[in-house]
Amino acid sequence: MAWSSLPTFQTGAVPHQIVCRKQDKRERERDRNHQQHHPYKVIEISPPPKNLGIRCFPSNLQCGESVEIEGQAYTVSAVTHRYQLRKGKYEPSEKRLDVLSTGRYILNLYLENLLEQS
Repeated sequence: MAWSSLPTFQTGAVPHQIVCRKQDKRERERDRNHQQHHPYKVIEISPPPKNLGIRCFPSNLQCGESVEIEGQAYTVSAVTHRYQLRKGKYEPSEKRLDVLSTGRYILNLYLENLLEQS
């Protein structure tokens, strides 16, 4: 399970640039399975869509994983990496997580299964 409160994020000197707090050397030595955390724009996709802000998560998040944001459990529905062409090269421009509340995600799976069986 990924936690949105670890690590925290800080705004950098450049406007709209989000930087996730890096662990210091002691923290990395304690955590040998250290994973880098990256900022993701998080959107709850149940109607109506709701912006949950920019949160830091491990870079290896996948669909179906559980995340906790402000005490609420969500399940990742989609992970999107967007790129923009700048000076002839594609550069990362946005990382986005589409999430559903865990209860809604389970209900959707159940309803899809019922539809397939009928």
